[in-house]
Amino acid sequence: ANRYAAGGTRSALIVTGEESTAQVRLRAERTGALDERLFLAAENDLGAVLSHVQDVQPGLLVVDSVQTIATAAVEGTAGTVAQIRSVAATLIALAKASGIATILVGHVTKDGSIAGPRVLEHLVDVVLYFEGDRHSALRLVRATKNRFGTVDEIGCFEMRETGLAGLPDPSELFLSDRPVAVSGTCVTVIVEGRRPLLTEIQALTAGVNYGTPRRSLSGLDGQRVAMLLAALGQHAGVPLANYEVYASTVGGISATEPAADLAIALAVASAARNVDVPNGLCAIGEISLAGEVRRVAGIERRLVEAARLGFHTAIVPAGHRGETVGPDVEGIRTLPVTTLADALTVLTGPRGTGLDEAPRRRTLRAVHDTT
Repeated sequence: ANRYAAGGTRSALIVTGEESTAQVRLRAERTGALDERLFLAAENDLGAVLSHVQDVQPGLLVVDSVQTIATAAVEGTAGTVAQIRSVAATLIALAKASGIATILVGHVTKDGSIAGPRVLEHLVDVVLYFEGDRHSALRLVRATKNRFGTVDEIGCFEMRETGLAGLPDPSELFLSDRPVAVSGTCVTVIVEGRRPLLTEIQALTAGVNYGTPRRSLSGLDGQRVAMLLAALGQHAGVPLANYEVYASTVGGISATEPAADLAIALAVASAARNVDVPNGLCAIGEISLAGEVRRVAGIERRLVEAARLGFHTAIVPAGHRGETVGPDVEGIRTLPVTTLADALTVLTGPRGTGLDEAPRRRTLRAVHDTT
């Protein structure tokens, strides 16, 4: 709202129904969002909101949140189905009649649904979700509905003391800055909207002698990881039935698309076999129940993004659009594989069959120690 008021010819009005004007002004002072054409009103009555709009004549109206605004024309308290429908319909009619760009903020529950009714999504023109993990500074603005364009774009922001800052290159948040290679990690390239993002997968395995082994995940799809663990034991010779498995993503991003399957499997296998994954290596591909590495969409964009960030080798599916992915694609060396077992061979196999710089088992260190 401050940017609109500072750069446009019309003013902006923020209606806050949850906080006082003093609270919001303190935040505006901290983030440097003060402008003489930016107005603020703390109201919970729709009639009072309409009066402020009439007085200010803004070009941008923000209502935070619509669940806290009530109208006397409808029975019930604020936040009920009838109240939200009536308040939203009135504000939408006002926006269309006056040419005011209106933003209605609605609460979202833990399961991802809008608190109370979902009537807001059907009434408005654009639906944007503001997502983020409380333990991470990353915030995503994702479009799920747009009557005037596509929903393929996302916005990446970082929460700072001075407010939200746009991230032109968010992939750096999802990669660990390690000088040496370690086991149990593998980098993949996921696609959020139309933006490829490099994401690091970390895994840890620990043997148990009693009870049921734990499966603890963060940022990953539990059902897909369970399928991958079964495929590793059945088709790749990495039995994990008696091992606890911990897996997560770096930076708090979610890597739930099938293209991350191969990286997850390699990270878990690397942790189980205690084999280092070379720096500069990424893996892209979907794994089936039969242990096959399947093609994924947009692999060219993924490879370009990986090469741009300094990755020199990528393990990819053997076929893409009916053609074999050969070496030196988009400035990055590609190693095509057809099965999960082939991917593990590329990573840990003898010289000449995969990565020339693939490390050997760390069990050799025990021999050197004894000597």
